[in-house]
Amino acid sequence: MKKLIQANQLTRYYGTYCAVREVSFSLVRGEILGFLGPNGAGKTTTMQMICGNLAPTAGEIKINGIDILDEPKKAKRSLGYLPELPPVYRDLTVDEYLGYCGRLHGLQGAAQRKAVDVAKGRTGLGDVGQRLIGNLSKGFQQRVGIAQAIVHMPLVIILDEPTVGLDPIQIHEIRELIRDLGQEHGVILSTHILSEVQAVCSHVQIINRGQLVLNTSIEGLEQQMRASSLILGLGATPDVSSLRGIESVLDVEDLGEGRYRVFHHHHENPASELARLAIQSGWPLLELTPERRSMEEIFLEITQTEQTPKEALA
Repeated sequence: MKKLIQANQLTRYYGTYCAVREVSFSLVRGEILGFLGPNGAGKTTTMQMICGNLAPTAGEIKINGIDILDEPKKAKRSLGYLPELPPVYRDLTVDEYLGYCGRLHGLQGAAQRKAVDVAKGRTGLGDVGQRLIGNLSKGFQQRVGIAQAIVHMPLVIILDEPTVGLDPIQIHEIRELIRDLGQEHGVILSTHILSEVQAVCSHVQIINRGQLVLNTSIEGLEQQMRASSLILGLGATPDVSSLRGIESVLDVEDLGEGRYRVFHHHHENPASELARLAIQSGWPLLELTPERRSMEEIFLEITQTEQTPKEALA
């Protein structure tokens, strides 16, 4: 499958400070890539380089096979971008604004009007075309921002914090819209909302201190979320040494009230052996539950390192 974005060894210095170091990744049609990172990690710098707003110190970026440094205008034709603050003109109607955006992308006449109608249809704006943007709710203004990003039908859509400040119903609607866009385009979703990545994205990458520290599919992330422990609840006091004697068990922690945390090798689940031992030993088995790590725990584990004040540049 053709790569819509190919970033190779992206590096960006601010003076002597390296904000982004040798970051490489790709994006294909039908993929929604969640891009995460703590403040100052290099996420914004990377996004600016991908959009062509900031030149890398080293490395290359190709959009639909076109080098963005060699042919920036041609490469950017395949990009649609929604910044964190939607670039909408509050004194224009939705139709006026989207028509203006279409003309900026070279659309004219009937082609422009059709593009505006399609963008409104895809973003649920069909009934508000004649309304002033300033009179719309924040959720609908966000939809207008997404509509301007897709009015020229780009292959790649980049969304920066698209659900910030929205209520739960609006968040659900925008997430559904992103899933729909992901079926025909390649989408990069930059967000601080970790649950949003799980709900929407097919892939996830985390940047920390200027370097990619995680680049995996959502399935791979789910595997990492499976903790190497389970909770064992018994109606009798067991012989803990016999629990520890099971081959895949690393340790056993007494949690009190007949509950134990059993640590085991990541790829070897001792649940069946524990159940068999409990039955053979006459210990009433009340609970046998695998523990899961939250995405927040994984994120903190990967990124929780001391940062210097200089890293606020990124």
